[in-house]
Amino acid sequence: MIILAILLLYLLKIFVLEEEVVEPGYTPIKKELYKSSGLPVDIYIAREENKSNTIYSSGTIIPNEEVDLTSEISGRVVNLNIKEGGYVRKGQLIAKLNDEELVAQIKKVEFEEQLADQTKVRQKKLLEINAISKEEYDMAVTRVNTLSADKEFLQAQLEKTSVIAPFSGKIGLKNISNGAYLTPNEVIATLVQTDPVKIDFTVPEKYAQKIKVGQEVRLTIDGSNRIFTATVIALDSKIDEALRTLRVRATTKNKEGFLYPGSFVRVQIPLGDEASIMIPTEAIIPILKGKKVFVLENGVAVEKIVKTGLRTESKIQIEEGLSIGDSVVVSALMTVKQDMEISVRYIVEASQSE
Repeated sequence: MIILAILLLYLLKIFVLEEEVVEPGYTPIKKELYKSSGLPVDIYIAREENKSNTIYSSGTIIPNEEVDLTSEISGRVVNLNIKEGGYVRKGQLIAKLNDEELVAQIKKVEFEEQLADQTKVRQKKLLEINAISKEEYDMAVTRVNTLSADKEFLQAQLEKTSVIAPFSGKIGLKNISNGAYLTPNEVIATLVQTDPVKIDFTVPEKYAQKIKVGQEVRLTIDGSNRIFTATVIALDSKIDEALRTLRVRATTKNKEGFLYPGSFVRVQIPLGDEASIMIPTEAIIPILKGKKVFVLENGVAVEKIVKTGLRTESKIQIEEGLSIGDSVVVSALMTVKQDMEISVRYIVEASQSE
């Protein structure tokens, strides 16, 4: 009796262990256990599922506006009015160059302009009584106009001695100090507008027709579990020939400053609900010219070439190659060959938590 009890416990242990064998990421439900000489495999019954189609991409956060602040002319910096990492408003003075020479030249032209105006008035009176020729009067008028143009030129040069913020934004690190001699080739600092920010990402060309301007996408960044929402504002005018992808640009508000320009961002692009065949990703076998799966037909393994679409964490969409009800092999794929006899061990189903 003791020997018989031990034997029963041993057989029960084997049965329990057999019941607990599962494929990673799935909760197998034992439907039937066949005794057969064929290779025992687990299968998944292909069926149509309603899935909220979402594609995933990686992107980069870029400023809404960005500019390297430089001077149009050369000169010595007499006032550097920036705080590194600080905020500046549109029209704020960033740097002022020495303008003493230009101010003096403008004063000189203004004096000459006054004299030329007086001369012009006298010449006009003389012309009215025919005391001078029309040519002499025209020369006086030309002198006034020339001095006026010289003054406008000098005033334009004077304006260039002031470097003004073209838009509101955040100043980066400065590259010069007060008193430095600045040339047009030198960058004073970089000004970026960080609210809002833009996000550049790409999608495969087969989804290009599904992306629309105004569509919302979701964003996540490293170091935070927060989900941000952005709106697509533009699509590139052509597909990248090398990568076969379409560049997309979205924008989102950034009042709290969590989104730093230059940062990596993960993008989720919802494409709406769609009924399609979904199978476990481990059933897919990459081959030279695409992908294939094995299905059970009349007790043997049959190879089928498939075209795949969207992918979730554990399943992949089948666009072509399978029909509803096909028995897809999901285990022993390194061993299964075309026309090999196989038998069903388990019929597995996806985890209810998916």
